[in-house]
Parts: sequence; structure tokens; C-alpha cells
Amino acid sequence: MGGTARQVDFVTEGPVPLALDVRWIHGSESAKHNTDPDIQVHPYDEHTVVLRQNMAVHYEAPFLFLLFGNARAVLIDTGATASAEYFPLRRVVDGLIGDWLAEHPRDTYELLVLHTHAHGDHVAADAQFADRPHTRLVGADRGSAWEFFGFADDQGRVARVDLGGRVLECLATPGHHAAAVTYYDPHTGFLLTGDTVYPGRLYVEDWTAFTESIDRMIEFAATRTVTHVLGCHIEMSSEPGVDHPVLTTCQPDEPPLEMTVEQLRDIRRAIDEIGDRTGRHVFPDFIICRSDD
Repeated sequence: MGGTARQVDFVTEGPVPLALDVRWIHGSESAKHNTDPDIQVHPYDEHTVVLRQNMAVHYEAPFLFLLFGNARAVLIDTGATASAEYFPLRRVVDGLIGDWLAEHPRDTYELLVLHTHAHGDHVAADAQFADRPHTRLVGADRGSAWEFFGFADDQGRVARVDLGGRVLECLATPGHHAAAVTYYDPHTGFLLTGDTVYPGRLYVEDWTAFTESIDRMIEFAATRTVTHVLGCHIEMSSEPGVDHPVLTTCQPDEPPLEMTVEQLRDIRRAIDEIGDRTGRHVFPDFIICRSDD
């Protein structure tokens, strides 16, 4: 990095909750009539971008997050579609990095690609970044991801990823998936919860681990300023307790993506209410689908 590069101060001011009053692209009754972009780009602030894959491209319509630091950017998750023709994630990310560097010139700048977990709708476009210069792609599988974060030796540690003055705090939060990771960004106050918490169907493969992860998130959030709890999907409708059908490609009546720490507590209370019962359990803002024994 050049010595004259202007350093952004990500530390002095605490996170300020900005509105996320966004009309997210939500697909179309007919893909051929869909005029939305393949990837929606929402700049939350000058150094933070929320991306959403078009539901007409893939019904999962996951959200992805691009955060800029002084030395490197991090892309969290790569979406549900591998093909750059139908899902040009690399091109979009390169363009966003180019725009950021035009305002904050550096001699060199890196990209780190991380994941919330290893399900296919969060890793499909990894290959688009495999040959990208100045890029580190960390595998989403438990072995690769947990070695990178140091969770293999200490699952309870708070790992830190330094983007250059912007330091993310990272927690191992298995339950939905054995390799699940939650990220906290002190600059925005985002708690990025992947598929562990979001307004939709919370699929739980390990009930004990899921309970411990929710407890850990609540305890962690109690000592941080959390502005928004952001998962990677919207599956609920605007009617409490009613979700959109699996495989739907049009959701015009979505609730907001952002959730709150109080809703984390609602999930914890729901865990107690569910007790030992497996199956589908409906609550106003989410549905817990417990499949373990």
C-alpha cells in the first residue's frame, strides 16, 4: 500500500444506525418479464454494500455483503449461481472495488472471500474468484473456515479479521450448519447471522448447538452496539407467521431483512417453548424447523 494512501477512520465514531428502507428485488411472476438486475446493489454507507441475488435467477435469492477496509475488502458469501453469465458477481464486485478505489486510491488492494456457512446457495460463485489477483478465497467447509478463524483449536474464541483499520469480530455459531460463522462489524453495527437467524425458516440440524449459538449471540450483542441483525434470506411474508412457499420466484410482500437483538431473544424464548418437539414451529417473525432427534 502506498504511503500516501488516505486512511479511513473506522474506529473513532461508534456505529450509527442508518435506515434500511429498501425495496429489495423480489423476482417476478415470469422470469422473461423480469426487468430487475441479476444482482441488486445497495450502498449502506460509503464503505459498506449489501447485495441481493435476483429471485428470478435463483429462488433462494440470498443476500451478500461487501465491506471495505483500508487494506482489503471482504466479500461474505458468493450466492446461489455459479455461472458468471447469469450471475456476474465477479464483475459487479470488481466494479464496486474499482469505484471505492477511485475515491480511496491505493497502490495495491486485496479481496478476502469468506462465508457464513457451506450450503450451496452461499458458495456457488466461489470459482469466479479463484483466479482473481490479490484475492484470498477461504473455503466454506468446516475444516478450511475454522482453521482460518482459529475455531478448530478454540470454538469459543472471538476471532478477528482486520481489513485495515476495520476489524470484524467472528463467532462460531453452528446449529443450522456445522461450519456456520457469525460476523460483527463495529463500523456499521451489523451482526451478520447467515442462515442461523433471518426472517424465514430457520432449519436446525443440531438443536443443542443451535441453542448454544443463539445464547452466544445474545451474550455477545449485550456488550456491543448492534444496529441491525442481518441474515441471508427473506422467506416470511408481511403477514405474521406466514411464509412464502419453497421454490417461489416472486415475493412482492416481503417484510424487512433487518431484525433486532430483541428478536434474537424471541428466538431463544421460542427454543424454550419448542422443548423436545421436532418439526415445524411457527412464530410471527420466523419459523423454526427442527429436524434433529
